[in-house]
Amino acid sequence: MIASPSKTSAPLVEAHGARIPALGFGTWQLRGSSCRQAVAAALGIGYRHIDTAAIYGNETEVGEGIRDAAIARDDIFVTTKVWTDSLRDGALQRSAEASLKRLGLSKVDLLLVHWPNESVPLGETIGALCDAKRRGLTQHIGVSNYSESLLRQACALASEPLVTNQCKYHLHLEQSALLDTCRELGVSFTAYTPLGRGEIVRDPVVMEIARAHQRTPAQIALRWLVQQEGVITIPKAANPAHISENFAIFDFVLDEDAMQALFERRGRA
Repeated sequence: MIASPSKTSAPLVEAHGARIPALGFGTWQLRGSSCRQAVAAALGIGYRHIDTAAIYGNETEVGEGIRDAAIARDDIFVTTKVWTDSLRDGALQRSAEASLKRLGLSKVDLLLVHWPNESVPLGETIGALCDAKRRGLTQHIGVSNYSESLLRQACALASEPLVTNQCKYHLHLEQSALLDTCRELGVSFTAYTPLGRGEIVRDPVVMEIARAHQRTPAQIALRWLVQQEGVITIPKAANPAHISENFAIFDFVLDEDAMQALFERRGRA
């Protein structure tokens, strides 16, 4: 279910006890002081969900940005991910511990398996992920880039609930089957690359709807995502103006006709 949105905060997507802000701040490719400043700026604007990963090489700067913002820790939802070379039992838990040390946190809110690794038994990976939760390294656990069948297997193997599957999803990418599977399993869907590396904002239908709503195309594309049941999105931006623009999507609603027109653009990449 989704809580009521406001102008100043993102609604919360609920899944198996997790309450995840529907709009997060992605940090992929952000490095050094620009990453630290961008995270602090995002939190200052109103974001309360920060997404990083061990492989991004920026967890230290993300942690610094969180501290710079001086927001109460309990008010920030922090996600990080374990890379494919650390999916064995023991290695996964050590990766999580190393992430916490770099972030300067006692635990994260969500720990994800970043990508599946066929060379490691799925049961071993999911077992280690559940153990990381039981050890208190993370409040919640989930996966990323899992197909429908792999997600079903992972949920069946998990002794702790999986709360999200983070995958690429945007206006030009068809993900209906995976979304349906997530909803069936009670798992939220976290959409990365929500603007499709820029091509979405040039879509003529998006541009037309943006003009009608006096919004930017990026805001329309992000609003389309968060209006879908159980969908979270994590756009990345370094420019403070773009960070602010991406957050300003909770004081308007796309009507049914606009939503349907945008759904019809799926697969048009």
